[in-house]
Amino acid sequence: MSSTKTRRWWRGLTKNLNAKTAALPMILTTLVVFIGCSLWTILYSFTKSKLIPVSLFKEGGYLGFINPKAFVGFAQYERLLDGDRNTKWAESVENIATYGIFSLTFSFTVGFILAALIDQKIRFENTFRTIFLYPFALSFVVTGVVWQWMLSPSGIQDAINQFGAWSNIGFLETLPFKLMASGDTVMFAVLIAGLWQGTGFTMVLMLAGLRGIDGEIWKAARVDGIPAWKTYVFVAIPMMRGVFITTLVIAASGIVKLYDLVVVLTNGGPGFGSEVPAKYVFDFMFSRANLGQALAASTMMLITVVIILIPWMYLEYGRKKER
Repeated sequence: MSSTKTRRWWRGLTKNLNAKTAALPMILTTLVVFIGCSLWTILYSFTKSKLIPVSLFKEGGYLGFINPKAFVGFAQYERLLDGDRNTKWAESVENIATYGIFSLTFSFTVGFILAALIDQKIRFENTFRTIFLYPFALSFVVTGVVWQWMLSPSGIQDAINQFGAWSNIGFLETLPFKLMASGDTVMFAVLIAGLWQGTGFTMVLMLAGLRGIDGEIWKAARVDGIPAWKTYVFVAIPMMRGVFITTLVIAASGIVKLYDLVVVLTNGGPGFGSEVPAKYVFDFMFSRANLGQALAASTMMLITVVIILIPWMYLEYGRKKER
């Protein structure tokens, strides 16, 4: 019996050997780079490392000679979560939460509506899809530079003044546009730029989900006299659960690591008005030479991503195994 199990195990191991061999470099890269670096980050977040990581081991380098002076326990996390002393992190979390809520709500709503409109087999469908998706092909750096000019008082304000003078609408020339000048509204400037770039991608995913629904369902709805909007809301949306979950995971993971758009557009200002966790990590790691604090913040970001991924993995794979 044992030899039979061994032969089955060996056949399973050698099955599709070429494909497994080709995937081996990527598997090793994932284990070393992603999992290894993640464990390194978590470990050093409990240390007092500054610009250079402290030595975790005494002379000799064996695991039995761990240097207790290198560790500070949860001190880095206590400093990170102390809202009275560390207002920068608290502002970062509040800003990313605000950005995330509005971004997900708007992109899902507008993305689905655009997908439903394009799904009507309209003329020049490919042209419209390209126009909506084109901003996603740009880097956040380019998006930040463009919207920095458009949303700055010298950009949009001049455009409003010129339009007011051309249209003889007097109050437009005196209408102030200071979205990026106030810490209370600057995050909405970042939100506008982010939505301009990302909503088209959401639309494409939604459109793919709609096109994956059996055409007989749409025919049956039309025969029964069900309005198109009711078919989309009460039939299509429930059938697109997988698409919605996948889109949510992709979008939420991108929101957590938002960095380059903020740096180019506002550089975290005014004050801490547009600070985000990723910029907090970068500042403490390179500008303030506090590696332990930066890694504690990055560990909190990692935990957030894991919290997002675990429900998705259960919904996608756990329920299939139960069936």
